[in-house]
Amino acid sequence: MKLQAGYLADFIALLFPELCQACGENLVAGEELICTDCRFNLPLTDFHLKPDNIVAQQFWGKLDAEAAYALCYFVKGGKMQHLMHQFKYKGVQKIGNLLGNIAGEQLAVSPVFKTVDLIIPVPLHKSRLRKRGYNQSACFADGISEKLHVPVLENNLVRVRATETQTHRSRFSRFENMQEVFWVNDPEKLKNKHVLLVDDVVTTGSTLEACGTELLKVEGLKLSIATIAYAE
Repeated sequence: MKLQAGYLADFIALLFPELCQACGENLVAGEELICTDCRFNLPLTDFHLKPDNIVAQQFWGKLDAEAAYALCYFVKGGKMQHLMHQFKYKGVQKIGNLLGNIAGEQLAVSPVFKTVDLIIPVPLHKSRLRKRGYNQSACFADGISEKLHVPVLENNLVRVRATETQTHRSRFSRFENMQEVFWVNDPEKLKNKHVLLVDDVVTTGSTLEACGTELLKVEGLKLSIATIAYAE
């Protein structure tokens, strides 16, 4: 029966091949979501080994963050752009979990990130969540959680106001657009905790800054930041 099942699986794969979410080529046995070549060539930043990395520098003087990190560089037209498009707009949620696992393995060797108590994804407004069906930052958070063995806390940090897309806004306009957008529902759960705030892509950092500003109002809270990608 196992042999027959194997033949059936091979036949289905021949008719409906699974494709790499980064390059579009056929996956072979043992590969999942991303082919071996693309996984080997992910544009990793190694920011977990560089405390003064460019993402951390974005928040100097703005947020009292313990550390900040991005897993990969985001380059227009590159594989990460294709991967993120599949993840955010084509419903391939497992990409977030996979990238979260990779990030979690890196963060687990960092003395700073090893002290994280809770992981909080940047929330979507309820209208955006209904439309997309899932929060991409929460998928990434779940993947990190599996490797750091730290719980994910959703629905405490909430987005109370819907905002327009940030894509074509200037840095200052992005900052203005994010004012009074987030709220902490239950500060007691966060008191004296080291919180890892996670998002998908960081550009100017205005969204993360707005979230972090609210979180740091909680007594004794320490804040660190992790994202999937950094885009200049």
